[in-house]
Amino acid sequence: MIRDTSAQDQVSTQRPQPVWRRWLWPAVATAAVVIGIGYVISNWLGASRSFDGDRLRVAEVSRGDLVRDIAADGRVIAANSPVLYAISSGTVTLKVVAGDVVKQGQELAVIDSPELRSKLAQEQATLAGLEAEASRAALDAVLARATGAKLSDQAGLLRTAAQRDLDRYQRGYDGGAVPQVDLAKAQDELKKADIELQHAHQDASLQSQGATLDARNKRLLADRQEAVVAEVKRQVDALTLRAPFDGQVGQVQATQHTQVATNAPILGVVDLSRFEIEIKVPESFARDLAIGMPAQLTSGSGQPFPGEIAAVSPEVVNGEVVARLRFSDKQPPGLRQSQRMSARILLDTRNNVLKVERGPFIEQSGGRYAYVVSGGTAVRRPIQTGVSSLGEVEIVSGLQPGEKIVVSGADLFGDNERVSIN
Repeated sequence: MIRDTSAQDQVSTQRPQPVWRRWLWPAVATAAVVIGIGYVISNWLGASRSFDGDRLRVAEVSRGDLVRDIAADGRVIAANSPVLYAISSGTVTLKVVAGDVVKQGQELAVIDSPELRSKLAQEQATLAGLEAEASRAALDAVLARATGAKLSDQAGLLRTAAQRDLDRYQRGYDGGAVPQVDLAKAQDELKKADIELQHAHQDASLQSQGATLDARNKRLLADRQEAVVAEVKRQVDALTLRAPFDGQVGQVQATQHTQVATNAPILGVVDLSRFEIEIKVPESFARDLAIGMPAQLTSGSGQPFPGEIAAVSPEVVNGEVVARLRFSDKQPPGLRQSQRMSARILLDTRNNVLKVERGPFIEQSGGRYAYVVSGGTAVRRPIQTGVSSLGEVEIVSGLQPGEKIVVSGADLFGDNERVSIN
């Protein structure tokens, strides 16, 4: 007889579990996955385009001190390096070669100009003739004054004689020995003598003035010719080119014993005692530069030297402005032209400001917009920027510390308000 399993069965007192509870937790997990996928899809759909993050540079907004300075590499140039020119055409004879050390007043080159030397001889001869005429005119003036004085003296003597005759006739008339007619005649002679004396004085004065004026004109002509001779002589002396200061011969632009034209460059002289540093500054910083602003110059050995801005070019070339810096105390020994030196100009310092790394986004939007990165999305947000340095820019409004923005590569986004970053 085969037994069944009835002896092993037990009566259960628990109620059967509902079917919905069996699928509760799988449904919750499925809903979470769907929500996550939906969030990702919504972000992807919310961004108009997607870009590779490796092509972007992102910087974090922070708060701190913003130091506005300019750092640039410059080259050493001579502050005083004139070029000597030929004052007249002629044959040049060089006395030095490039690189020679020269002293002030030393002969550097001589130009042989027969035309200019002949002109000097002609002008000197003309001057000698005018000097003789001026001397003759001065002598004539003396003679004229002497002649006038003689005629005046003679007229005075005649007047004295007429007065004496009148007195004699007057006494005779008073005594009844001389008729009235003779007395009247003597009176007329005195009046005539007075008139002649007056005219003699006038003639002497006019002759003296005329002779003096003629002598003065002759002297002025001689002085003018003397100035012409001095100028031509200066030009002849300038045919010998001399060193204007202690220095070194730079580039020689003329060939030995060749004909040069007027105003042709011959050679240059470099003042080794005064050097300046020429740097190129971005156009955006040019307005902040001022003559006399302090700077720090660093040589190849790393030793700093104080300096100051000596000049700022008024024109912009390729978006840059050329500035010159000079040493305010002493310059490094052994400087040479075109040697490289580092320059740093401190403009000002802003304390406790909101700042971010400087990038092309400033030039692309004029500092009005920035793409704020959050997760895998970059959203364009309006901002306001302030002053900037070479490495950082001040944020006035629109951003908060800790936020990250795209500082380079935002030009790829175009005008999209939201983009996705992979």
